[in-house]
Amino acid sequence: MLQEIMTYFQNNSSQYLNYLLTHLAISFKALFWASLIGLPLGYISYRIRLLAEFFQMSAQLLRIIPSLAVLFLLIPLVGVGEFPALIALTFLAVPSILINTTLGFQEVPVVMKEVASGLGMNPTQLFYKIEIPLAMPYILNGLKLALVEILASATLATYIGAGGLGTLIFTGLGLYRVDLLLIGGATVTLLSLFSIALFDFIIRKVRKNHV
Repeated sequence: MLQEIMTYFQNNSSQYLNYLLTHLAISFKALFWASLIGLPLGYISYRIRLLAEFFQMSAQLLRIIPSLAVLFLLIPLVGVGEFPALIALTFLAVPSILINTTLGFQEVPVVMKEVASGLGMNPTQLFYKIEIPLAMPYILNGLKLALVEILASATLATYIGAGGLGTLIFTGLGLYRVDLLLIGGATVTLLSLFSIALFDFIIRKVRKNHV
């Protein structure tokens, strides 16, 4: 098996790199769009409590819808390729970002905000100097969870022609090539573990700076 894996990399290194870069590109694009949606909605949920339950419930509903189902539902509307995959992955990632952003702002101690206001901070200064720094570990945790979900689910994008590491996995399944399954699956796993480790490192640094 090890010999087969080595042979693949010797003969198809450029192909593997293309799959890897495609997978990363679609994953980070989805994370970007999910952040644009989830971060503002998370803050709005914190500020307007009446909307909080609606957004939270909507986010939970999005979580229980399988991403593969979303992909196939989008085919009649937007066709195949990267675009429908981006839509599905974006909606998959929004709940983690939205929920953790709301939680982050909720966890900012009221007494700290009162003290800051007493010292003369206006609402804008309070937001940038107190609320965002203290909420940041939770926000980063939401981004971490979202990215891990995207990296894993992006393999399904192969079904609609978006490419990525899923091509290796599904080709391995179709041809009974265990080496391709291992290469594709192991790469996705390593990407996820690296993302977790990187975000955890950043979160520790952020918390240390605001203790």
